[in-house]
Parts: sequence; structure tokens; C-alpha cells
Amino acid sequence: MLRSLKGLYHLLVAIIANIWFRFPSRDLTVIGVTGTDGKTTTTTLIYEILRQAGVKVSAITSVHAAIAGREYDTGFHVTTPSAWWVQKYLREAVDHGDTHMVLEVTSHALSQFRVFGVQFEIGVITNVTHEHLDWHSTFENYLRTKLTLLRQAKIAVVNRDEADLYVASLPYLSYKRYFTYGIRRDSMVNPLTSPLRLKLLGEFNRYNALAALAASQALGIDKRQAIKTLHNFSGIVGRMEVIQTKPFTVIVDFAHTPNALMKALAAARTMTKKRLIHVFGSAGLRDRTKRPLMGEASAAYADSIILTEEDYRTEDVNRIIDAIMEGIPHGKDVYREANRKTALIKAIGMAKPGDVVMVTGKGHEKSLCRGHKEYPWSDQKEIKKILRKGRV
Repeated sequence: MLRSLKGLYHLLVAIIANIWFRFPSRDLTVIGVTGTDGKTTTTTLIYEILRQAGVKVSAITSVHAAIAGREYDTGFHVTTPSAWWVQKYLREAVDHGDTHMVLEVTSHALSQFRVFGVQFEIGVITNVTHEHLDWHSTFENYLRTKLTLLRQAKIAVVNRDEADLYVASLPYLSYKRYFTYGIRRDSMVNPLTSPLRLKLLGEFNRYNALAALAASQALGIDKRQAIKTLHNFSGIVGRMEVIQTKPFTVIVDFAHTPNALMKALAAARTMTKKRLIHVFGSAGLRDRTKRPLMGEASAAYADSIILTEEDYRTEDVNRIIDAIMEGIPHGKDVYREANRKTALIKAIGMAKPGDVVMVTGKGHEKSLCRGHKEYPWSDQKEIKKILRKGRV
């Protein structure tokens, strides 16, 4: 009942916002990007391809917003803004003379009507894995919500290698133009048809780049120009961000789902000559069922694990750590440091030449939620402070 009332409230806000800002998406080519993981990078890559091609474009991601020629460092905990702000930003883009908008779209945004009334030209879906079951209750509901973006868009872009996702997408592809991408040969955009050399780390970023390339082809952007932009792109804050490489490597990444952890840690493992040390936690008042799965993912790749806080909010941080521990096999080298700064000091202090320290969960974010209060926080800044003080 309460959720229905909230939904009605958000829908009313969206209707009013569309009317107030005069339905701005009608004057834009809007590209929406959804998925459990890879949304921010894919959205940013599409934006960069369009920008480098001379297109007047705005974009909103959880890390960065470029609206009407102005740059914003967002660091949002909420990826997609409220319906009112979405429509306001779209109107600013139109008034600025922009022709395109790239919008990172979450399942919450879709289910809470934050993008209601937005006319999507293209809908990109990267993957759908275990996340947000605290809100959607079941994976089937979560998947169904994600797929609504494909239903709303005129053109669909789908990851062909995600077999279950592709099959679930088929009803939406039968009556519209669509593009598939993937590393396998049975996709329309793949490394054989579009060879890529990337500065971005990890196989998952190959998928993000191929998704962006497929979207750019749907928009009619010159393929050679798009590939050149992808080749030159060096990365995003908090996404496989390398802080230092010698005497040991330190990487910060936003991964906070079991699937994202598996992929990020697999990429870090390829860079590790000796030990992989992993620092992470899990957010409070969010999907509790993923916590043991995150522990299992970490244990599959990391030699040493340091469990710590990550926006525990009003939950007991030690109970969150207990839940993560359930997925970690007995005998694994595991440490508990509830304070995130202490955890970072410990990880850097135990690192030796050839090791990789992987810090996940916060990425680009600029605050840490404890109780009801947001405290200023940056993994990158704290790590650099520790390194400067010589705790190595």
C-alpha cells in the first residue's frame, strides 16, 4: 500500500514536470542506458563518442553530468535524479541547443516514474544480475522492470552474450529496430566486425565499449570516428581507477554487486604478480541477500580479504560483515575492520611489492553514510593520504 502511494506521488510529480517544462524530450534524441553493472561507463562512452563526433549532447550519470555546456561532478548516491530534475535538465539541454541526451537509467527510476514521459530513441541494456531485491522482491520483477526501457525505446541495444537477458528481450525486439553486441560472433557488433584496442581494464569494459559502439551505429555515427574515441578513452573516476602501480598496485572500483565484484576482481587478478588484497563491505538497508554472494565472489579471487563498512546507515555494521562472512570459506585469510579508514591502513600496510590492493564499493562517491548522517569521504583521497604518510 505504502509503495503504491509513493508510486502515485512520483507519477504525479512526473506528469506535472512534463507539463511544466513543456515535454522537452520531444525535441531531443534521448539514449537511455540501464543494467545492473556497466551503466555509468557505457553512458559516458556514448556521450564521448557523440561529443567527439561534433554532436551537441548532454549526459547524466552517477559520476558526472554535462548539462547545457556545464560540467557537474555529481557523486550521487541516487543515479537517476527525480522526475522534476530529469525534466528540468532536459529542458536546459533543449534551450542550450543540444540535440542529444544520454541518460543513465536505474530500475528504481523506471519503477518510480522518474523517467515517465521521456521519449527514448534508444534503450541500451547491459546485463541484469543479482541486485536491488530489497525493492523489487524477486529477480523476475527486477528483470521485468529493466526491460521496460526496451519497451519504451524506438531502438533497442542488447547484450547478446547474456543468454537469459537476450531471451527475455526477444518479445520487445520482434516489432522494432534493434542491435545486439557481444564478444561472441553471433552478435551484430563484436570484436571481429569492430576490432577494439582499449585503455580500459577488464573484459567487462570490452562489453561496455561494444554497447556504446552499437548505440553509436544506431545513431548513424561514423564507425571509424567512434572506434577512435573508444581507443583514446582513459577511464572514469572510481571505475578500475589505478591510484599507484609501484611498489604495489592500488585500485579503486565502484563494484558493489556479486557480478561486478567477480568481473572487477578477475581483471585485478590478471594484474597481480603475488597477492590480491581486497577491501570491501556492503551497504546497509539495501539488498541483504547479496551479502554472502559478495563474500563468495571475493573469496574466489582474493588472497586476503578485509571486511569493512560501506554506508551501513542504521544497520549494525558488524552484522553486515557477519552476513558477508557466510559466503567466505573457512580457512580464508580474512580480517574485520569496521572503520573504513582503519581497513585501508591495514591493507596498504600489509601490501608488498607485486601485490594488488583492490578497494571496492564506494568508487566515485564523496560521502559515507553512518546512521542518519552523510560524512565526507573519498577512497581515493584517503588512500593517497595513507601512501604519503609512508604506511607501506
